[in-house]
Amino acid sequence: MPLQVEIISPEQVLVRRDADMAVVPGAEGDIAAMPERAPVMLLLRAGVVSLYEGERVAEQYFVEGGFADMTADRCTILADAARPVSDLDANAARGRIEELDNNWSSVDPQNEAALIRAAEALQATQAEIESARS
Repeated sequence: MPLQVEIISPEQVLVRRDADMAVVPGAEGDIAAMPERAPVMLLLRAGVVSLYEGERVAEQYFVEGGFADMTADRCTILADAARPVSDLDANAARGRIEELDNNWSSVDPQNEAALIRAAEALQATQAEIESARS
């Protein structure tokens, strides 16, 4: 019995397909969604979602955080942003890292929310660079 996988971003439904397993980047580590698993909902970090057919990785998508809802027959990913790993551009991401590093010094150290947003943007962009290299 296959697993129904959906990856949804604010712009579009990026993926709606069956897979034997989906490995997602949970905030506390990677976790596999497989048929008949116990339900779980988790926070995602920036990273790669791998969709498997048998033991083979069939497709990979980069997500910039979000949530995943896993049930016995479904894995729904609500991503902050998502795109195929093949669309990643490490050089463009390196340029964004430089810009984010330069902007870091202008963040008000008393504004905790701004510091968190800036740190998350840096982490997501670094994860994009690492994912583009793999």
